[in-house]
Amino acid sequence: MNVHSAPPPRGLPPTRNILGIEVATLTWDAALSHMKRLLAERRFTKVSFLNAHNANVASTDAGFARALDDFLVLPDGIGVDVASKLLYGDPFPANLNGTDFIPALLAAETRPLTIGLLGAKRVNAERAAAKLQSLAPQHRFEVVHDGFFSAAEEPQIVARIKALKPDILLVAMGVPRQEMWIARNLGGDACVLPIAVGALLDFMSGAVPRAPVLVRRLRLEWLFRLAIEPGRLWRRYIFGNPVFLTRVMLQKLRMAGRRQRA
Repeated sequence: MNVHSAPPPRGLPPTRNILGIEVATLTWDAALSHMKRLLAERRFTKVSFLNAHNANVASTDAGFARALDDFLVLPDGIGVDVASKLLYGDPFPANLNGTDFIPALLAAETRPLTIGLLGAKRVNAERAAAKLQSLAPQHRFEVVHDGFFSAAEEPQIVARIKALKPDILLVAMGVPRQEMWIARNLGGDACVLPIAVGALLDFMSGAVPRAPVLVRRLRLEWLFRLAIEPGRLWRRYIFGNPVFLTRVMLQKLRMAGRRQRA
């Protein structure tokens, strides 16, 4: 049993601290149940995912790290599993990456919901909405706006969200813009669950291919993405992964020092 996980505040899942970010420690089924409970109780909760890249960004962007303190953060990918194993002796109980978890949540929630989509190119958002509609026909999907808008357009977009009042708002603008936009613009009067979903709409639209199932099972989807988008992703993976692991090892040393002093 992992004795180093943070005890949960009342009504919140237990967490493990990865580079200063509290990441929920939940099985797949427990995560689905928790999200469905938040929806049923209409408890406004900002949701994000932590992978090695996001953790690196948070390590150098104090504003982003502070914003994540007010999010429910779910573990995404092999990087945070390696970190959890190094720091706490066990990987996270489940890989709750948004590309798989969000469609599963929408399919599992039987109560009809309104789902807003914000971000990506307009055509990709519309194709993603159609794909999600086929996977979860009980829900209503509405594209609010693409991800290419100016600061002057934000009040109109926020007003539209508040008029729609979606149960879930999928925000796909990339890290850290999407989380910062949620933190700055959204409250309980706008939606119930604003979820920062990264490239989900691009994946769902087919604009960006997913790795084959076998590659995903081997936890090598990052390598597939690097192969198809080397110009955009080489720095994130070739440079970013070693930096992430170095930061995790430094955290491990700090934790060991605190235990020795205790």
